[in-house]
Amino acid sequence: MDARADTFQAQFARRWGHLRQPHVRTLAWLLDAPDLLDAHDPYWEHKIASLGEVGPGVARWLGELDADPSALQASLGERVYTRLGLYAEKLMAFYFRERGELVAHGLQVRSSRNDTVGEFDFLLDAGEGGVEHIEFATKFYLLEGTAASRFDTFVGPNLADSLGAKMRKIFTRQLELGIHPAAQALLERPVIRARALVKGWLFYPSGGHQPMGGISAQHCRGFWCALAEVAALEADRFVILPRMQWLAPYRGDGSDSVMGREALQAALAGAAMPSLVAAVREEGGDIIETARGFIVPDTWRSRAALRLQ
Repeated sequence: MDARADTFQAQFARRWGHLRQPHVRTLAWLLDAPDLLDAHDPYWEHKIASLGEVGPGVARWLGELDADPSALQASLGERVYTRLGLYAEKLMAFYFRERGELVAHGLQVRSSRNDTVGEFDFLLDAGEGGVEHIEFATKFYLLEGTAASRFDTFVGPNLADSLGAKMRKIFTRQLELGIHPAAQALLERPVIRARALVKGWLFYPSGGHQPMGGISAQHCRGFWCALAEVAALEADRFVILPRMQWLAPYRGDGSDSVMGREALQAALAGAAMPSLVAAVREEGGDIIETARGFIVPDTWRSRAALRLQ
């Protein structure tokens, strides 16, 4: 495993280890995690947004929210979230609203009653008589092969998506929504800037890592390996992460099943899709994530190579 992947979990534990509420911990990750993409790389044409560093004021606010999360829970509502992207959006909408920046969230644009042109993830007050369109994404991609030569070599666990395809869609379709006549007719103020805010994790074979232009050098990363390779992993204690717990580093009280390598292999033997697992250790009665990775079916590597061809 890449030692630098462990470093991020260690940094998160040092800074946010006092947070106990799962929603607040996830919000802290969304605000403080390194950007997935390098906003300064000219490849992105200044269209990548960054939240910047979390300042002392926001850190205090997160601590207060952890002590009394009622406002956040009210914002999330009673629904049970099954879509990770929607859950992350709701958390970010709460943050932007609390800061007084949110103009609209999830605003649909229709050219007619039955024709939806698109949807603004976030419209934020940009001053100057206008709004900023923020297209928001939380993504998880695995490097197929050993060389990070292009964005399409980072593929989704289900092989239905790639980092390259996602960013092409964002740039050619979603960030152009503000100039559509139907959007201009709908909005009271014009869109003066449109950018993508992308958070997530990238996973490398056996944890190896190669820098690549356009991707942030500090991005969150982990390993991936085939099920047959689990016995060779350095870590020896794991928790299988449900999809809605994929964002922030895992922290539990021991009630979740912690298993060794053999038990992990047995638990995932019949899995048709890659499973995200956290390598964990015990600290003060808590189970803390030290690294993470996808365990993929033994046929996944060949299917991923075929997809790229």
